[in-house]
Amino acid sequence: MADLISVAEARERIASAFAPLAPEMVALTAAQGRVLAEDLVARRSQPPHAVSARDGYAARADDVASIPAKLTLIGEAPAGGAFAGKVGPGETVRIFTGGPVPEGADTVVIQEDTDMGRPVVTVNEAAPKGQHIREAGIDFTEGEVLLTSGRRLGARDIGLAAAMNHPWIPVARRPRIALLATGDEVVRPGDPLGPNQIVSSNGPALAAFIESRGGWATDLGIARDDEASIRALAQGAKGADLLVTMGGVSVGDRDLVQKVLGEVGLEVDFWRIAMKPGKPLMFGRLGGTPVLGLPGNPVSSMVCALLFLGPAMDRMLGLAGTGVPVIRARLGSDVGPNNFREDYMRATFSSDGDGAVVATPLRIQDSSMMSALARSDGLIIRPPDAPAAAKGEWADVIPLGDMRGA
Repeated sequence: MADLISVAEARERIASAFAPLAPEMVALTAAQGRVLAEDLVARRSQPPHAVSARDGYAARADDVASIPAKLTLIGEAPAGGAFAGKVGPGETVRIFTGGPVPEGADTVVIQEDTDMGRPVVTVNEAAPKGQHIREAGIDFTEGEVLLTSGRRLGARDIGLAAAMNHPWIPVARRPRIALLATGDEVVRPGDPLGPNQIVSSNGPALAAFIESRGGWATDLGIARDDEASIRALAQGAKGADLLVTMGGVSVGDRDLVQKVLGEVGLEVDFWRIAMKPGKPLMFGRLGGTPVLGLPGNPVSSMVCALLFLGPAMDRMLGLAGTGVPVIRARLGSDVGPNNFREDYMRATFSSDGDGAVVATPLRIQDSSMMSALARSDGLIIRPPDAPAAAKGEWADVIPLGDMRGA
């Protein structure tokens, strides 16, 4: 249909409306899961000088080429300390793991290969030059870029940043996203339920999605199906990086979001997409705040969050790519022909005898069934006007287990 845009165009138009947020400095201990906003350069070399990799004796390789060899013990080089003198012919220094290799020594004999005598040490195994010595800068050198901007920091990265001597880390500010649900028929979990009301799952699900993707979620509440309620609660989005509404963006008499926000300056970019679930999706701008209007059906809302909200957040965080992984999988059952709307079919995964992923669509694809989405392993992508496909044919699939926050 002419007034519906494709999923790809919608994703591009939404993502292009966002830019990376300004960086902020956080303590190293608080940087786990944050996105690095600037390249991180090593402030020192690691190790700063040659150190021993084992407990033993620092010596000259020429002195222990023929065994047994007897060496005079002249001192110690513990980790955190050093031997100040120089190892000469026929001499050795007791050294411990991490201890600096003293001047004149060019090998380390492990203690198991000696009699550990005092003041004369007998070496029973030859030790070639460089044995058990970690050269200066073998890990990294001062000035080297080791962590690049746009990387989401994990535990290994935190350890590396610590070794690079960075107590504070520049990271992208977490996007502030305001959530506004609408509808007389929905109430919060635990609130009193009327005979014709349902519990709202959209808000908690989206808040969890936003938090897991690295943002701050602010729940503005549930607006009633009247203009005053929507207008009043929407005021809480001031200062947010994005306002996300749930429900009320379709064409029904009680779908008032576009009308009410339009009266206070909402400029709509588009509001319908050729996809299912999730056709009534709106995107626009209210003053300086982007607005993403998600469908009210819980599955539609979550699928649209995966496809559109996630990539928008990634742009704000400075992450590359669309944030939507796609793999190839075999169909676990026949599927019928598709219409003009790109379909995202909930599916469970298994594997065939060759180890390929097999995606079997759930029997019921109703967009109100959160239980079906929760037990799904992925979404089978059925392109617009795709012909029927038989069991065993290949298809593009979004693996939900590979999507942060899914």
